Amino acid sequence: MKLKSFAAMFFIAGAAFAQDADTAGARVPVENYIKAHATGDATFMRKAFHPDAKIYSYRDGKLQALTVDEFAKLFPGKPAANEDQRVRRIENVEVTGVAGTAKVYLDYPTVIYTDYISLLKVDGEWKIINKTFNGVPKPKH
Repeated sequence: MKLKSFAAMFFIAGAAFAQDADTAGARVPVENYIKAHATGDATFMRKAFHPDAKIYSYRDGKLQALTVDEFAKLFPGKPAANEDQRVRRIENVEVTGVAGTAKVYLDYPTVIYTDYISLLKVDGEWKIINKTFNGVPKPKH
């Protein structure tokens, strides 16, 4: 009986370690996504997203969808002029097996964005497979 209990505890500890490793791995594309925003370097965006990923939003009463290439073209290769006024953080990353989600908060001078990111582990590597977001304009002073 004691051996079975020890084996069960060992299995649970191993599963928890694997879960932590996958959560850390799933953070990598999210961190690359944030680096792309901070630097304006589309290379980080392409590293973060799976090539078949889509970026969705709902603006002006219309569903909008961009491919990764269309989205990456929005990054000019240099940081925004007001980069020192921008704050970004990963709120959370959750993983179950090969699927995960992340919530990212982006506080910019005129708008606050909340991004919801879907992640998949494809061929052993975590990638963003989908992003939806909401932007709320800040009140003008």
